[in-house]
Amino acid sequence: MTSSSRALARSYATFNAARSNRSPTAIVMLNMGGPATVEGTGPFLKNLFSDGDLIPLPFQSFLAPWIARRRTPKIEQQYRDIGGGSPILRYTQKQGQGMVSLLDELHPETAPHKFYVAFRYTHPLTEETAREMRKDGIKRAVAFTQYPQYSCSTTGSSLNELYRKGNAGEMGDVEWSVIDRWGTHHGFVEAVSQRVRSALNKFPPENRSEAVILFSAHSLPMSVVNRGDPYVLEVSASVSAVMEHLGHSNPYRLVWQSQVGPAAWMGPQTSDALKGLARLGKNKVVLVPIAFTSDHIETLYELDLEYGKEAEELGLDVVRAESLNDSPVFIRALADIVSQHLRDYRSGEIGPTSTQMGLRCPGCINATCDVQKKWFAS
Repeated sequence: MTSSSRALARSYATFNAARSNRSPTAIVMLNMGGPATVEGTGPFLKNLFSDGDLIPLPFQSFLAPWIARRRTPKIEQQYRDIGGGSPILRYTQKQGQGMVSLLDELHPETAPHKFYVAFRYTHPLTEETAREMRKDGIKRAVAFTQYPQYSCSTTGSSLNELYRKGNAGEMGDVEWSVIDRWGTHHGFVEAVSQRVRSALNKFPPENRSEAVILFSAHSLPMSVVNRGDPYVLEVSASVSAVMEHLGHSNPYRLVWQSQVGPAAWMGPQTSDALKGLARLGKNKVVLVPIAFTSDHIETLYELDLEYGKEAEELGLDVVRAESLNDSPVFIRALADIVSQHLRDYRSGEIGPTSTQMGLRCPGCINATCDVQKKWFAS
């Protein structure tokens, strides 16, 4: 070995030793989660209906457990029908592991990186993640929403919970920054486009261009939309970006699923859109989960089983575009998003939070949103 080679080897050894002696940079992956087993359905629903950021209810501490108990048997059966539980934790862990492995190469200045999962309504809950981070001695963390498009009821709720735990000192002294939306990132758009192309390729070439692409996203109550929540706008931007990437090869629409209760929700509902297409004689459809990055009950039960049965009865030929799950293109996109964020934050080009995150909905009356935004921004 030459003297220059020995010097280079020593420098790498010194660098790696320094990396191993400092606490990891935490990438906290925020999502609602889903029960991994049928038995976890009841506690999941109780936590969901107890979340005032998501579903404000009068007498919430009494009503939430009652509603959860009433809905549990039906939802338990749905989880049995998709194999006995939600795979969202398994896929999030795969995505996280792949992401941090790439991050150590893409941004070695902040290595080693460690991902943490913070689910809102099931294990691992935010409080469990907080304890793990404190145990690991985390000093620097990125709150990384796994909802590509921002809504106060999803990303906002997760950030509110993270703020409550962090402000209470449950994680120790941590320097935070936030990735709060990324629905038009080129890597995400490419990953979704690949899934759409694969679905379209299941139709014969001679009439493939006639297939209607239905982008389906979880709906919102109109009361949330009307207070100024940006979700509908951001989902629309994702759809536009994907169709631009696909060269506008097919006709398409954005539709909405998972409406609950009698109140007005954003429409048209996916089920109604399928009925309408059948009436119009459009019998080839690609269903695309544009706001979900991993399979869970809304894709595996609602899209595949419920809407699949409706489509068969309507005489429609429906192909569901695969969820992103463990797509290498998507995992690379996650790493690229975080790497760019870390780079820009380190150079001072961006602050802890985005400009858009700092703006509350014009109709917001949730005081926690105000203090949460100020806490992360500071």
